[in-house]
Amino acid sequence: MPVSRAGQRRIQPVRAIRALRRLLADKEDTAQVFEIMNALAGDSARRGYLKMLRTPEGGDQAFRMAELADRLQDKTWLRALPADSVGAAYLALIEERDFSAYGLAEESRKVADTEIDAAHPYAWYARRLRDVHDIWHVLTGYQTDALGEACVVAFSYPQTRSTGFGLIAAGVALEFMRARTGHPCARAILQAFQRGRRAAWLPGVDYEALLAEPLDKARARLGLAGPTLYDQVPVEARNAYRDAA
Repeated sequence: MPVSRAGQRRIQPVRAIRALRRLLADKEDTAQVFEIMNALAGDSARRGYLKMLRTPEGGDQAFRMAELADRLQDKTWLRALPADSVGAAYLALIEERDFSAYGLAEESRKVADTEIDAAHPYAWYARRLRDVHDIWHVLTGYQTDALGEACVVAFSYPQTRSTGFGLIAAGVALEFMRARTGHPCARAILQAFQRGRRAAWLPGVDYEALLAEPLDKARARLGLAGPTLYDQVPVEARNAYRDAA
């Protein structure tokens, strides 16, 4: 979620729609996500950062300004976490999919006019949201297939109030509706949005402490426990809109 030093970026809807079309054509084209977020960022990073300052835990994190990508890239530290922890589940995810925190960071830098690396609190907050994306996969229980990505994005919209997340989630939901899978794919995306509204506010969480916490306990504490409509969709149907294209 790129930002300007003033905390406000001009909204570029045409640019966002073009990037969405490219993303729908190729789910693995992660750079298009950042293109959309850049085009629709508005003042969401400024508002999110100021919200952090109003919470004790978030204020402490804002004071420390730790770069999560550096911590998440440290696999020695991750491997030392308890086997039932959030961090262990995160490590299993990124190793299975050959992901890395630095890899995601590099994708975010492909946007021509990004300010994601600026030495500014709003840019730090934007990097923070970028770097926790795969942790949110773990916490919410959504995998990295097309439906799971859409669900995490839908969850992220009420958490961040960034319009780009809402556009991506709506676009993928429509594609699943057109695919007529016979499964509650679009409803799963809507439910993910509702979960994002009801859950604790995750941008301000102390992630180093959270990663050491038992996953089940963390989900219960953050309001993320329980089955979802996503769980009802067979694995082979979770990329159905792409298969139908």
